Amino acid sequence: MALATELCRINEDQKVALDLDPYVKKLLNARRRVVLVNNILQNAQERLRRLNHSVAKETARRKAMLESGGYPQGSPSK
Repeated sequence: MALATELCRINEDQKVALDLDPYVKKLLNARRRVVLVNNILQNAQERLRRLNHSVAKETARRKAMLESGGYPQGSPSK
């Protein structure tokens, strides 16, 4: 956002009329897309973290069950 502000200030200060508005809009649009992709990646990372935690918990539960030699009733041994 500071870059867009700086570009607007430069645009106002220059004697030659350069229209930087399209470039500012492109930068803001690119920033919006980057933020969107970042949010998607963060959500995916959090889901993977929770899935990994669940898998580790289930693995530990099964390992403990095998080591104790106990199987739940009605469950076939694998």
